[in-house]
Amino acid sequence: MATAAAETAAAPAGSGKKKLIIIVVGVLVLVLVAAGAFLVLKKKPPAEGEDGEEAAAESHAPAAAHKVDPSHPPVFVPLDPFTVNLADKDVDRFAQVGVTLEVGDAKIADQVKAYMPAIRSNILMVLSHKTSADLLSREGKEKLAKEIMRESVRPMGVELPDEDEEEEADTTPKKKKKKKPVVVSPVNQVLFSNFIVQ
Repeated sequence: MATAAAETAAAPAGSGKKKLIIIVVGVLVLVLVAAGAFLVLKKKPPAEGEDGEEAAAESHAPAAAHKVDPSHPPVFVPLDPFTVNLADKDVDRFAQVGVTLEVGDAKIADQVKAYMPAIRSNILMVLSHKTSADLLSREGKEKLAKEIMRESVRPMGVELPDEDEEEEADTTPKKKKKKKPVVVSPVNQVLFSNFIVQ
């Protein structure tokens, strides 16, 4: 009888270890499956119409996207900060904006510096026609960046299409539309180093 009691006591202890191992393995499998699903969903591009930062960033990307070559890093041309009165009618408001232009190489950077007075004037004109409501939203800042890019290359003889012109071209019926040549901008990107609206 003593041996029968010892066997029944040993049986639950052995099966308890097996249950613990099965539970641990099951939890590990669930963690791995969840991690794999997370990685797959993270890499999946957002579908059209989905709200997300990646979708918003892609929809507001410049028309002529630039490629980054790690062997030739871009050159950044910082501009002196701009301080302008805004076009708000009810209240006196101003903005202080720091702008840096990303260009492809040092040759273009020298060209931008040669036209700097005209570039600064154009950017000041763009900023002074904005209201605080225009500048406080992310969309407003992205639109401002596009306008600054267009105005910064204009003194160099490069005419980028206006955002309103692009929207008109998209909405007009397709009647023997002449394709406009693709204009490559010497400025790859407009970056804001500071942005204060008061």
